[in-house]
Amino acid sequence: MRQHRTTAAVLSAICMGFGQLYNRQWIKGIILSLIGIAGLYFFITSIGGYLWGIITLGEKGNHFEMVDGMNKLVRGDHSIELMIEGLIVLLLLALYLIAYYANIKNAYNAGKQRDLGQKPNTFMKTLNYIFEVKFAQSFLTLPAIGILFFTIMPIIFMVMLAFTNYSAPNNTPPANLVDWVGFETFTSLVALKSWSHTFYGVLIWTLIWAVLATVTTYFGGMMVALLIQQKGIRFKGVWRVILIIPYAIPQLISLLVMRNLFNGQFGPINQYFKYFGLDGLPWLTDPFWAKVTVIVVNMWVGIPVSMLLIISVLTTIPKDLYEAAEVDGATGYRKFKIITLPMILFSTAPVLIAQFAGNINNFNAIFLLTNGNPVVGDYQYAGATDLLVTWLYKLTLDQERYNMASAVGIIIFLIIASFSIYNYRRSRSFKEEDMIQ
Repeated sequence: MRQHRTTAAVLSAICMGFGQLYNRQWIKGIILSLIGIAGLYFFITSIGGYLWGIITLGEKGNHFEMVDGMNKLVRGDHSIELMIEGLIVLLLLALYLIAYYANIKNAYNAGKQRDLGQKPNTFMKTLNYIFEVKFAQSFLTLPAIGILFFTIMPIIFMVMLAFTNYSAPNNTPPANLVDWVGFETFTSLVALKSWSHTFYGVLIWTLIWAVLATVTTYFGGMMVALLIQQKGIRFKGVWRVILIIPYAIPQLISLLVMRNLFNGQFGPINQYFKYFGLDGLPWLTDPFWAKVTVIVVNMWVGIPVSMLLIISVLTTIPKDLYEAAEVDGATGYRKFKIITLPMILFSTAPVLIAQFAGNINNFNAIFLLTNGNPVVGDYQYAGATDLLVTWLYKLTLDQERYNMASAVGIIIFLIIASFSIYNYRRSRSFKEEDMIQ
């Protein structure tokens, strides 16, 4: 009774498409056989070299050799190219194995139909099944493959770099090779004093910045939204338009304008201070005042976003709740505490978590306003206002310390992912959604 399904599965395991040919699905069998034979030939003949490359990262970089009596530069192994090529081939192998498994399963199911006295699906029926019954899955296949190679693969590549010594000036291909060093980069980052002092300093400021930037913009936007929605406030639409202007203007322009306004030498703000007989402040050149400045400017840019979000929530709160609270003698503060604030937090908790995660990676606000400065003498390539993400940028593009930058990137991901997942799962909106499902 199980003869056809077993035979078809075994033949498809030997080579892709053979089981379909056994089941007399000729067109499908031929197509899969060609793909299977080509794939087997490629991986059998080539995968050894690619695995050698990704394991060893090369044996000899660019070097000079005597050729015809002349000392000529000979191209050697490029460690990063070997790593990327090996990673691509491993991902292709994973896709090939998935397709191989699907091929065996398909042959088994077709053989099962024959065992039950049914005729296996023809090629046209298979196409109809793929493009009509399974249209959504089929349509998502190409985007999924694109995400694999253009999103997931770069992330894996970045993680791999953190376990190498890929950095200037001694380990940069093609002149020099790169080697695997295990957790040495992470150990240097958190234990070696020359690096750990900078890492912990930048990490602490990043967390302080993320908390202050999130709290100030969120509750600042809440306060503005509540004021606009108060009874007796006329021209509410006009107020909304005026207060949304900082958000409507491109952030690049706003931050560069603010950078000039807070300039310690010729900035208008210090000029106004001097006009009134006051000394100007080192807004961007003193570590403390530079941090205050970036937080204040971020409020200017971020409060309108929170204001719009919270106004939309306020308009959805039923007025019956307020009327019932007034009948019970609740004061304005009491109504805000038991009705307004819980409703706002319930609706915006996921957005608040996303804002915190976004502020950890708020590259524009820091880089365009202060460029991470002022410089701190005992920091490694970082300034007083640098976040982990701006420090990563400097390590990569300015200093070519790619392994250290990759380690910092992994730490940023771990911080954001753990915080976001933990807090989102604890939010009321997630719990109630989970109960509904």
